[in-house]
Amino acid sequence: MPSAATIGWDIGGAHLKAARLGDGASVEQVEQLPCPLWQGLDHLRQALDEVLSRLGPAAHHAITMSGEMVDLFRNRGEGVQRLVEVLDGRLAGSGRLHFYAGEQGFVDSRAAVADPARIASANWHASAALVAARLPAALLLDIGSTTTDVVVIAGGRVQARGRSDAERLIDEELVYTGAVRTPLMALADRAPFGGAWIPLMAEHFATAADVHRLTGQLPAQADQHPAADGHEKTAAGSARRLARMIGHDAEDAEPADWRRLARWFAQRQEERIAGACERALSRGLLDDRAPLVGAGIGRFMAAQIARRLERPYRDFASLVTSAPDPSEWIAACAPAVAVACLLGNEETAHVDR
Repeated sequence: MPSAATIGWDIGGAHLKAARLGDGASVEQVEQLPCPLWQGLDHLRQALDEVLSRLGPAAHHAITMSGEMVDLFRNRGEGVQRLVEVLDGRLAGSGRLHFYAGEQGFVDSRAAVADPARIASANWHASAALVAARLPAALLLDIGSTTTDVVVIAGGRVQARGRSDAERLIDEELVYTGAVRTPLMALADRAPFGGAWIPLMAEHFATAADVHRLTGQLPAQADQHPAADGHEKTAAGSARRLARMIGHDAEDAEPADWRRLARWFAQRQEERIAGACERALSRGLLDDRAPLVGAGIGRFMAAQIARRLERPYRDFASLVTSAPDPSEWIAACAPAVAVACLLGNEETAHVDR
């Protein structure tokens, strides 16, 4: 592989994502590995080494992150500093490091540590900036394993109201629900079953992955962490975990009953995300022709929400030139792809300043 390549990195709290951009500005390979960062930095070091062994050398490393928020660190500033130190130690010898700082573009390691607020959780902005470079108007909906980003692009610019996690939560531009890791008790406090409303147990018995596995919509390889009970990731296993949420055993009902309950939870999650989209659209910045751009491992919900909102749908991967093989993972790992493209194609001028 050419040494002039760029690798884009998204350092999350639960996953490490990376995308290799070749000399021809085409995405050649995309990787996602589980990386439970809250359990220690050694998980990140090991994941970095494994990804580098798969992707090979690169002249430039474009980096964004959200892993600084895990409770391994006392605060986000410390998180950014320690992540920069690990990345410097693992990547600096193989290429130049560029940290994504939102509207400011890319900065070096020293500047990243000096102003961590610009680096922390800027990965959503990278994805939105790339969409803004490709489309004059769109609603970006990135539904990941843990969280969802809702970002308006209008006039070829990122039109987000919030920047920090706190601001984005208030504005519902960050919705803390995802297609895999969200506990079911975060989706509802009761559920219909057997002709009654049954309160949910406030226990980590089941997750959104179980719901979407039972509905048949969970993408292959999307669920990379252990199940809530540590057991098998099958329809039967998901039904068992789902049953526990309402005080039952899976044997208490038929498989069709658990699938029906799973569909109910899936609809509640979709409604929550659609509501955030409707709030964003109510700002009046987009006309009805502006597409909804779907990204993330849960973008099957984005496509459904686009139909619900009567908007055209575009997959994030359609905005990027790529080899055939990694196209499925391009949209799933949108921030990693975005920082590689923004740096590799010198498109940071399109980022709103």
